[in-house]
Amino acid sequence: MAAESSMLAKCTAEFLGTFLLIFTVGCNVLGKSAPWTGVSIASVLMVSIYGLGGISGANFNPAVSTALGISKILGGPGLDLQTVCLYAAVQLSASVAAAIGYSMLFKDSFALAPSRGYNLLEAGLCELFYTFMLCFVVLNVAVAKKVEGNQYYGLAIGFVIIAGAYGAGAVSGGCFNPAVAFGIDVAGPGFGLSLPYICFELAGAALAAVLFSVVRPEDFGGAKLNRAALVSEFLGTFMLVLTVGLNELGNSQAGAFSIAASLMCMIYALGDVSGAHFNPAVTLAVMVADGIAPAKAVSYMAMQVLGGMFAAFAYSFIHHGHSFALGPKAGFDMGQVAIAEFIFTFVLCFVVLSVAVSKTTKSSQMFGLAIGSCVTVGGCAIGGISGGSLNPAVSFGIATVGGSFANAVTYSAVELAAGGAAALVFKITHAVDNADEPKGLA
Repeated sequence: MAAESSMLAKCTAEFLGTFLLIFTVGCNVLGKSAPWTGVSIASVLMVSIYGLGGISGANFNPAVSTALGISKILGGPGLDLQTVCLYAAVQLSASVAAAIGYSMLFKDSFALAPSRGYNLLEAGLCELFYTFMLCFVVLNVAVAKKVEGNQYYGLAIGFVIIAGAYGAGAVSGGCFNPAVAFGIDVAGPGFGLSLPYICFELAGAALAAVLFSVVRPEDFGGAKLNRAALVSEFLGTFMLVLTVGLNELGNSQAGAFSIAASLMCMIYALGDVSGAHFNPAVTLAVMVADGIAPAKAVSYMAMQVLGGMFAAFAYSFIHHGHSFALGPKAGFDMGQVAIAEFIFTFVLCFVVLSVAVSKTTKSSQMFGLAIGSCVTVGGCAIGGISGGSLNPAVSFGIATVGGSFANAVTYSAVELAAGGAAALVFKITHAVDNADEPKGLA
């Protein structure tokens, strides 16, 4: 067994990782690197996690450390209070050093504040939701006992920043980290807004720890319960549809990529809990191809649609009650929408079956990236035709606050048909999966 790193090594790793993260944030903002800012920040977080995760756990964020501390208090895996406090102190020190560094480099700084037209509550909710997502993904891919030894943890954690940067970032600035908020506030003109930002972020961390204990009770000394899978489906769909709405209403330049990232991250976090369908069309495809019980499939679909509807209320509230309608884009009709939605929902469902269900072509590490990338494919390819829903939970979520329930029914019917078609084609292409199974009575 390898020797554990010293506390000096751990604190040095936390300082270095946090410094690089916040220095990269400042350089991107002051260097005006949009639309690549979110990708750059996500990438430095990802590579730092892979580089330093084996030393300190690569928290680089007082909210993450707090979530780990609360998880420990609840009886699960995590950090002791002394380590949480020490890590947080180091992270905040690194944030100040990084903020001074980028300010000296550019001879400029920027303020921490909600974007023009948004208030502190709206910005705070964005910080809460995506700090929750970040901490929740960390707990599920880097701490949960069932996924020990996986190689996707850095990718999953880093890409939460892409999920949040382009939609939520347009409202709050996209910190999702008390050290980021504090460093920006210290270096920027005026000081004081970091405190409410930090409060919302820590609330997100606490929520992540509590829900981690709900979806993985076995890590807390309890027995696995059916409700864990249902909560998983609700949470994953909620974050997916929230990301859809925030990107659309924020006029994001990278909407499809951001939405794909949110799906990928939550699949990696919850794939071993519920299967991480987050989509009634996927659930139907899995039911037809893999034989899950219809009652279970219906309960999944209900939680997915409910999660989509709650998310729609959330993104509409953040944007002052504004919403957007589901329907064909200008110049296209419902027939063209049906073709577009069918083909790319088929792609999504078929890939899910191939990489997460098939016994012969199942990918043990890249399944989340493969499935999430289907949204990048479809969103870019047909976003200008149908909006690229590919998911009845998305369709009904959008219709909940934007109207067009008739369109939601049409979209959903096409998407469900695509899921069924994907299952049938999968049974043909992957017939070898069942070739060695005994025939007749079990």
